Amino acid sequence: MPNTNLLLENGLIYTLNPAQPRVTSAAIRGNRFVYLGQGEKARQIFCGEPADIVDLKGATVLPGLTDAHLHFEWYSTGLLAINAEQPSAENVIREVRQRAETLPAGKWITGYGWNHNVWGNGAFPTAAMLDRVAPHHPVALVAKSAHASWVNSTALRLAGITDDTPDPAGGQIVRDASGKATGILLEEAIKLVEKIIPPIAPEDLVKAVKQGMQNANRMGLTGIHDMDQPSVFRAFQQLHKECSLTLRVTKNIPLTFLDSAIAAGLCTGFGDDMLHLGAVKMFADGALGPKTAWMLAGYDSAPQDTGISTTDIEILCDSVLKANANGLAAAIHAIGDRANREILNIYSEAKKSHPGTGLRNRIEHVQLLAPEDTARLAELGVVASMQPIHATSDMYIADEHWGSRINGAYAWKTQLDNGAVLAFGSDCPVETMDPLTGIHAAVTRRRADGTPGPEGWHPEQRLSIEDAVRAYTQGPAFATGMEDRLGTLAPGYLADMTILDRDIFSIDPMDILHTTVLGTIVDGKFVWRSNQL
Repeated sequence: MPNTNLLLENGLIYTLNPAQPRVTSAAIRGNRFVYLGQGEKARQIFCGEPADIVDLKGATVLPGLTDAHLHFEWYSTGLLAINAEQPSAENVIREVRQRAETLPAGKWITGYGWNHNVWGNGAFPTAAMLDRVAPHHPVALVAKSAHASWVNSTALRLAGITDDTPDPAGGQIVRDASGKATGILLEEAIKLVEKIIPPIAPEDLVKAVKQGMQNANRMGLTGIHDMDQPSVFRAFQQLHKECSLTLRVTKNIPLTFLDSAIAAGLCTGFGDDMLHLGAVKMFADGALGPKTAWMLAGYDSAPQDTGISTTDIEILCDSVLKANANGLAAAIHAIGDRANREILNIYSEAKKSHPGTGLRNRIEHVQLLAPEDTARLAELGVVASMQPIHATSDMYIADEHWGSRINGAYAWKTQLDNGAVLAFGSDCPVETMDPLTGIHAAVTRRRADGTPGPEGWHPEQRLSIEDAVRAYTQGPAFATGMEDRLGTLAPGYLADMTILDRDIFSIDPMDILHTTVLGTIVDGKFVWRSNQL
């Protein structure tokens, strides 16, 4: 559908433009702002031209919110899978039993979200528990952390995994005291089963992604930085071709496809303002929950464990240098302090080897830094791609596993004070992609029920509302080299906006969780509009 003139009036519009911080009206011609200011002058912009005039009735408007780290295919296809994010293993087993009763024998049962850390004794579940309710179906359930998978014996058999199968590089087949595979796969071992699960049909993936985009728009998102496989890139391209893309998409590509991208002459930024190529996504380590994050010293809860280096450091270094030399930025997952240090060392080498590229390398998560490394992201110009909701979700297990080093964990304020660019996201479906939940976590460091107390968890790392909003707007724009046209409301900039029912800058920060998205505008068009607007 072609763009038309759009005039928004009577709003509380936060522009993030220091020359004009707040206005009441915005005029959009096509897909760009032509005026921001007061109502009467805004109306004169379209004198004699047809325009859609919207009375905001005092609603609050922000620059369009972007999720700088999520897995959109995983999220979208997960809408078709079972919900394993349950309060107990028994509840998950009940969900599996119900799905098994509706599927023909031999069909895969997949799901996502289980978290053994909240199930009492913290022990991993087993294949035998699934075998009892689904003996004739292969079952594969991905953990909430995405760094573990719980499978049944049928899935193990189909994948050719026996008690004697060696651990793959960067992964682990968990075994009991007698050496028997338990049904838990960690890190790269997950792929042993993942690769034999039949893929979703391309046309079904397009439908699932379309539903996922609608959900994202209702949450106020106007853009995403996707970390999934090329299959979803094809789905995004199909929707873009059909003029049905309702999110701006920065598509990052897995390390596996680095050589193919170089051979094809692809560079970071290729595409247009709706869909373009981002960075090459790599992994340095695992996650906090299963204790696979790579550490400089053992976990407080398990001093003998230092986590897993999921990709050989020499491979990561060579890959970053190759990517940067060929016009491709890098985005590397790093959770533990050892992983983050190693990646910072690599980026330091890349900056020396390839100065002046203009590429914006990133670290994804930056969950724990040693004191000596806290200022290095800013010094090296590395984008801190972080997820505020991880802090409130992980705080108790972080205290348990990292207590002696906790001052360096989820330290957004420290990064900001040092001059690093924050680009906030959700890691959805690991957490909800609702950006207001992320903003709430960033400014309160509290859960919805108020825990751990009025000051929040390590309150010295709380952000102001403005800084949190910038991390969902200007930060992602900078990370993709689009800060000259996105992330700020100003004449000539792309017209992306998120419209809220209350002023999150003035309310009790806990009430941010009760804020409703009234409308979402992408490229000058409403992609979500409630009946209250």
